[in-house]
Amino acid sequence: MRLSRSLLPTLKETPAEAQIVSHRLMLRAGLVRQTTSGIYAWLPAGYRVLSNIARIVREEQDAAGAQELLMPTIQSADLWRESGRYDGYGKEMLRIQDRHERELLYGPTNEEMITDLFRQSVHSYRALPQTVYHIQWKFRDEVRPRFGVMRGREFLMKDAYSFDIDHEGAVISYRRMMLAYMRTFQRLGLRAIPMAADTGPIGGDLSHEFIILAPTGESQVFYDAAFETIDYTGDAFDIRSEADLARFYTLMTTPYAATDEKHDAALFEKLDPARRREGRGIEVGHIFYFGTKYSRPMNFTVTGADGRKLHPEMGSYGIGVSRLVGAVIEASHDEAGIIWPDAIAPFRAAILNLKPGDAACDGLCEQLYARLGTAALYDDREERAGVKFADADLLGHPWQIIVGPRGAAAGRVELKRRANGAREEISPDAALAKLLGA
Repeated sequence: MRLSRSLLPTLKETPAEAQIVSHRLMLRAGLVRQTTSGIYAWLPAGYRVLSNIARIVREEQDAAGAQELLMPTIQSADLWRESGRYDGYGKEMLRIQDRHERELLYGPTNEEMITDLFRQSVHSYRALPQTVYHIQWKFRDEVRPRFGVMRGREFLMKDAYSFDIDHEGAVISYRRMMLAYMRTFQRLGLRAIPMAADTGPIGGDLSHEFIILAPTGESQVFYDAAFETIDYTGDAFDIRSEADLARFYTLMTTPYAATDEKHDAALFEKLDPARRREGRGIEVGHIFYFGTKYSRPMNFTVTGADGRKLHPEMGSYGIGVSRLVGAVIEASHDEAGIIWPDAIAPFRAAILNLKPGDAACDGLCEQLYARLGTAALYDDREERAGVKFADADLLGHPWQIIVGPRGAAAGRVELKRRANGAREEISPDAALAKLLGA
C-alpha cells in the first residue's frame, strides 16, 4: 500500500476524549474513528490488525476441532424467554421491534440461539460431542462506554459452544478449549494467565478468565512465575489426548493465580518469594461450563445409548477479538507509539523513501515494494524524513527499511527493528531475506 494513496489519517496531537494509551494510539495511528458513543469504524490499517487476530483465533479453533458457522446479530426475544434470561439481562441488551411488532434484540451473546439450532438438528447421542464457533459482532449497551475499543458498545467476538452427553465429556471439551486459548494468546505475542472467575450472567459453576499482563491493565493480578516458562504451542500437549489435556489442566490450575477480587494474600505469601509475581492485567477471554443451564429450560434433548432422553451438557467460550487490538497495544508500546507483535502487525515493514524524486531512491524503493507486496507500507509522501520516522514508529511496523540517497547510490539500505530500535546497514537482498525469511 502506498501511503500517499492510503486512508491512514495519523494525528500529531492526542484527542481529548482518549483516556488510556491504546485509545490514544489507535486514534493517532489512524486505526479507528468513533462514529457514535462506544461504536467505531475500523480504517484499513486497523482492520488489517483485526483480521490478523481473527485469523489466528480461527486457526486455533479449527485445530481444536471446532466447526465454524455464522449466526445472525439479530435474535428473537422468544428464545431468551425460553431460557429465562430475557427479563433479567438488564439494560445492556438492545431491545427492538420490527414493523410487525415482533420483539427482537441485538445479540450480546448466543447461548440461546445455538441451543435452538442444535435442538433442531441433533437428536442422538451418536452426534455428540460437537463444538462450534463463530466470529461475529456483538452489542452491549454499556452505560458509560469508554477506553476506545476496550469497552465499547459494539465489538467483534469469537464465541464457541460445546455440546456433550455427560459431565466428563464436557470437562474434556472445556480443557481442550483452554489449551486452544493459551496457544492463541502465545501466537499473538501475549503472555496470558487463566484465572478462576465468576460466571456472571452466562451462568454455570466452572469458569476461567484469561488475563494478559499490561502496565495499564484494569485489574491487579497475582500469580506464580511457573506460568512464564510454559510453551503451549510446542509438542508438550496433544490437544486430541485426554491424558494430555488432564495434565495441561492440572498445570494451569495448580500454580497460584488470582485477580484482586479473588486474591488470597495468605496463600500467596506461602509461595517462594522468587516465584511471586504481581502486576496489572486485562481480561481478553472467558470460558464457562454450565451443564444443562440452557438445554434443560429450552427442552433440548437427545436420545441416549440406553434409549432415554438426556439434556446435553454445554459450555461457552469467548475471546474479545476487537478488544485484543487495544489490549495488545496496552501491553506493547513505548513513548513513540505502538510496537506490534510480528504475527498481527498491519504491515510487516514500512519502506521509507527519504528523498522522493531521487532516481536511485525511487528505483530501489519500487524494487523493494514489488518484492514485499501487501506485506509493506511504502511511505512515498513528499514529507520530511523526521515526519516519516515519527509516523513509522507511531504505526509500529515490526521493521523499517530506510532508503536515503547516499545509501541508495551505494546499493545499501538501513534496516530498523521497531521492538528494540536496532539498526544495521545492509544490502536490499539481505534486508528482504530477513523480512521474508524471519
